[in-house]
Amino acid sequence: MPIAKDLMTTNVVTIDGNATVREAIDLMKSEGVRCLIVERRDQDDAYGIVTQRDVIYDVVAWQRDPEEVQVHEIMTKPLVVVNKDLDIRHVARLMANVGLSRAPVIFDGKLQGIVSVSDIIEAT
Repeated sequence: MPIAKDLMTTNVVTIDGNATVREAIDLMKSEGVRCLIVERRDQDDAYGIVTQRDVIYDVVAWQRDPEEVQVHEIMTKPLVVVNKDLDIRHVARLMANVGLSRAPVIFDGKLQGIVSVSDIIEAT
Protein backbone atom coordinates (compact mmCIF):
# COMPACT_ATOMS: atom_id res chain seq x y z
CA MET A 1 0.00 0.00 0.00
CA PRO A 2 1.46 3.41 -0.95
CA ILE A 3 2.37 5.97 1.67
CA ALA A 4 1.98 9.75 1.64
CA LYS A 5 5.44 10.54 0.27
CA ASP A 6 4.86 8.16 -2.67
CA LEU A 7 1.86 10.05 -3.99
CA MET A 8 2.28 13.63 -2.78
CA THR A 9 2.68 16.47 -5.23
CA THR A 10 6.08 18.03 -4.66
CA ASN A 11 5.59 21.15 -6.77
CA VAL A 12 4.14 23.20 -3.92
CA VAL A 13 3.42 26.85 -4.64
CA THR A 14 3.73 29.23 -1.70
CA ILE A 15 2.71 32.81 -0.99
CA ASP A 16 3.34 35.37 1.74
CA GLY A 17 0.42 35.98 4.09
CA ASN A 18 0.68 39.71 3.46
CA ALA A 19 0.12 39.30 -0.28
CA THR A 20 -3.21 40.45 -1.66
CA VAL A 21 -5.89 38.01 -2.70
CA ARG A 22 -5.46 39.41 -6.24
CA GLU A 23 -1.83 38.24 -6.14
CA ALA A 24 -2.98 34.84 -4.88
CA ILE A 25 -5.55 34.52 -7.68
CA ASP A 26 -2.97 35.47 -10.30
CA LEU A 27 -0.45 32.98 -8.86
CA MET A 28 -3.03 30.16 -8.78
CA LYS A 29 -3.88 30.85 -12.43
CA SER A 30 -0.29 31.10 -13.62
CA GLU A 31 0.80 27.95 -11.77
CA GLY A 32 -2.37 25.98 -12.54
CA VAL A 33 -3.04 25.12 -8.88
CA ARG A 34 -6.13 25.22 -6.67
CA CYS A 35 -4.41 26.20 -3.46
CA LEU A 36 -1.33 27.97 -2.15
CA ILE A 37 0.58 27.23 1.00
CA VAL A 38 1.03 30.37 3.08
CA GLU A 39 4.64 30.69 4.18
CA ARG A 40 5.62 30.69 7.83
CA ARG A 41 6.73 33.99 9.32
CA ASP A 42 9.51 32.21 11.22
CA GLN A 43 10.69 28.75 12.28
CA ASP A 44 8.17 28.55 15.13
CA ASP A 45 5.19 29.60 13.03
CA ALA A 46 2.74 27.21 11.36
CA TYR A 47 2.03 26.98 7.66
CA GLY A 48 -1.33 28.17 6.35
CA ILE A 49 -3.32 27.45 3.21
CA VAL A 50 -5.50 29.52 0.92
CA THR A 51 -7.74 27.77 -1.58
CA GLN A 52 -9.93 28.71 -4.51
CA ARG A 53 -12.88 28.02 -2.23
CA ASP A 54 -11.58 30.57 0.32
CA VAL A 55 -11.36 33.18 -2.43
CA ILE A 56 -14.89 32.49 -3.67
CA TYR A 57 -16.57 32.14 -0.25
CA ASP A 58 -14.75 34.94 1.58
CA VAL A 59 -14.04 37.50 -1.14
CA VAL A 60 -16.06 37.09 -4.33
CA ALA A 61 -19.35 36.13 -2.63
CA TRP A 62 -19.20 39.24 -0.46
CA GLN A 63 -18.02 41.54 -3.25
CA ARG A 64 -14.83 42.34 -1.37
CA ASP A 65 -12.03 43.85 -3.43
CA PRO A 66 -9.27 41.24 -3.98
CA GLU A 67 -6.80 44.13 -4.19
CA GLU A 68 -7.72 45.16 -0.64
CA VAL A 69 -7.98 41.79 1.14
CA GLN A 70 -4.79 40.09 2.26
CA VAL A 71 -4.22 36.35 2.13
CA HIS A 72 -3.82 36.04 5.91
CA GLU A 73 -7.40 37.32 6.33
CA ILE A 74 -8.95 34.35 4.51
CA MET A 75 -6.42 31.53 4.96
CA THR A 76 -6.75 28.49 7.19
CA LYS A 77 -4.06 28.11 9.81
CA PRO A 78 -2.69 25.98 11.38
CA LEU A 79 -2.94 23.12 8.94
CA VAL A 80 -3.64 19.47 9.51
CA VAL A 81 -0.49 17.83 8.19
CA VAL A 82 0.33 14.21 7.45
CA ASN A 83 3.42 12.18 8.14
CA LYS A 84 5.38 11.18 5.04
CA ASP A 85 5.18 7.50 6.03
CA LEU A 86 1.41 7.41 6.67
CA ASP A 87 -0.43 4.75 4.69
CA ILE A 88 -2.87 6.28 2.19
CA ARG A 89 -5.81 4.54 3.87
CA HIS A 90 -5.02 6.52 7.02
CA VAL A 91 -4.48 9.71 5.02
CA ALA A 92 -7.91 9.18 3.42
CA ARG A 93 -9.51 8.49 6.80
CA LEU A 94 -7.95 11.63 8.30
CA MET A 95 -9.20 13.71 5.36
CA ALA A 96 -12.69 12.21 5.69
CA ASN A 97 -12.83 12.79 9.46
CA VAL A 98 -11.65 16.40 9.25
CA GLY A 99 -13.34 17.30 5.94
CA LEU A 100 -10.17 18.06 3.99
CA SER A 101 -9.45 17.74 0.31
CA ARG A 102 -5.69 18.20 0.70
CA ALA A 103 -3.06 18.00 3.41
CA PRO A 104 0.56 19.13 3.43
CA VAL A 105 3.37 16.68 4.07
CA ILE A 106 6.05 18.14 6.32
CA PHE A 107 9.26 16.40 7.28
CA ASP A 108 12.81 17.42 8.08
CA GLY A 109 11.21 20.61 9.43
CA LYS A 110 10.09 21.73 5.97
CA LEU A 111 7.12 21.54 3.66
CA GLN A 112 7.85 18.70 1.24
CA GLY A 113 4.58 18.23 -0.65
CA ILE A 114 0.80 18.05 -0.60
CA VAL A 115 -1.45 15.00 -0.74
CA SER A 116 -4.87 15.64 -2.27
CA VAL A 117 -7.97 13.54 -2.74
CA SER A 118 -7.05 13.47 -6.44
CA ASP A 119 -3.66 11.94 -5.56
CA ILE A 120 -5.40 9.23 -3.53
CA ILE A 121 -7.84 8.50 -6.36
CA GLU A 122 -4.90 8.15 -8.78
CA ALA A 123 -3.21 5.67 -6.44
CA THR A 124 -6.37 3.61 -5.85
